[in-house]
Amino acid sequence: MEQQRPYYPPPAAPTSGLAIASLVFSVLGILQVLPLIGPVVGIILGYMAKGAINDSRGAIGGDGLAKGGIIIGWITIALYLVAGCLFLLFAVVLPILGLGGLSLCSGLESFQY
Repeated sequence: MEQQRPYYPPPAAPTSGLAIASLVFSVLGILQVLPLIGPVVGIILGYMAKGAINDSRGAIGGDGLAKGGIIIGWITIALYLVAGCLFLLFAVVLPILGLGGLSLCSGLESFQY
């Protein structure tokens, strides 16, 4: 009778350093540690990592990390754009039109020397 050899699964593919860096930069951007540069670098590194992972045909892992970095990066940039638009609306446009009391200089008109 032939003795069965134990089955050992193949080792996992190493994780892409670009994918890890993509996620780290995007998270640092959303946490305001690297406010604008973090998400941009995270998106760029994420797309570079996805390309390298796809070209490796399974030799490199980390596709989920790269996707996470890309998604968090784009969400962070969208939040920055919304915050910028709200700032322009409430601090610049509405006071110019005389429709808002949230002016940065409201109350200075009645200031007397």
